[in-house]
Amino acid sequence: MTPADPVLTDPGLYRVLLENDHVRVLEYRDEPGDATHLHRHPDSVMIPLAHFRRRLTVDDRQAEVELEPLAVRWLDAQRHRGENIGDTASHALFVELKTGSSAPSATSSTEPLGPA
Repeated sequence: MTPADPVLTDPGLYRVLLENDHVRVLEYRDEPGDATHLHRHPDSVMIPLAHFRRRLTVDDRQAEVELEPLAVRWLDAQRHRGENIGDTASHALFVELKTGSSAPSATSSTEPLGPA
């Protein structure tokens, strides 16, 4: 099964701020211990607005990510589940590219996990 759009899998955590033919901008907010369902992102720019400490999981791989506010990162197209493993709420923006972005493979075990 192909992972779904995060706005559909986790509508209480993600919301669309802007969408046009070129980009979609998502806002993400969660609390310590919150977790997302398996979902996908196209090529994106991630902008943390608060301290960001998460565990990302896909298949049998995990990555822990910790970023400070405004530590802007490129996010290759990927699928994952995420969990807030910090002791503060997360708040971030995702600028998803629609033009020239690649979709993650549903079966690739070498696809990126987390921000670059």
